Amino acid sequence: MQPYELISFPSDEALAGAAAGRWLEELSASAQGGAPYCVAFSGGRIAKRFFAALAERATASAVSLGHVHFFWADERCVPPTDAESNFAIARDLLLAPLQIPSDRIHRIRGEIAPERAAAEAEAEVCRIAPMNGSGQPVLDLVFLGMGEDGHVASLFPDTPPGVIDGEAVYVPIVAAKPPPKRISINYSTLAAAREVWVLASGADKEEALGASLSLKGSTPLARVIQRRRKTLIFSDIRAGI
Repeated sequence: MQPYELISFPSDEALAGAAAGRWLEELSASAQGGAPYCVAFSGGRIAKRFFAALAERATASAVSLGHVHFFWADERCVPPTDAESNFAIARDLLLAPLQIPSDRIHRIRGEIAPERAAAEAEAEVCRIAPMNGSGQPVLDLVFLGMGEDGHVASLFPDTPPGVIDGEAVYVPIVAAKPPPKRISINYSTLAAAREVWVLASGADKEEALGASLSLKGSTPLARVIQRRRKTLIFSDIRAGI
């Protein structure tokens, strides 16, 4: 059985709406158990559409997000007021419109030293999420985008092997694209998550998606897929369809 499921859409708008609707269905079911639900978000163009769709649908359906704790898969090393901040995008389009309580929001502090920010973020997620036998927090769901080079979160093709094979939950990253200083969730934590949903959008990413879905792929997304039993991919890209 292949380790991913690819769901195709005709547009980024349809993709975002379907992912939002599916997640709200899962949240509605999980709320009945009463346990905290831990999700991690990424940024990017498709994230903006997804957050807007999620806020609209959550308001219309009255699905409760009261048991959800919000984390981030990656963050740029900028203040939370900066337009480049992944937190700022989620705050403006999702968290503020839904009036999510501040004690449910666990942002990565991009305005402080990267090593300290990574350590603080790791301690925070490990405080709330259940831990597995390997010492990794088990997030209920991680949303990832995908870049033109197949990168996910802030894990790029040139990420050092020591980072790739490490057990740290969050790691400081120096990226080739601006802003260069970032904090990223690591591969081991992505492997431990109950679910990982990838929102892969944009015709310019066709080659990267095709390479990522290959059994011998070496892109960051391919590495995530290869480490997991199942990864769900929502895509408006024709590659691999």
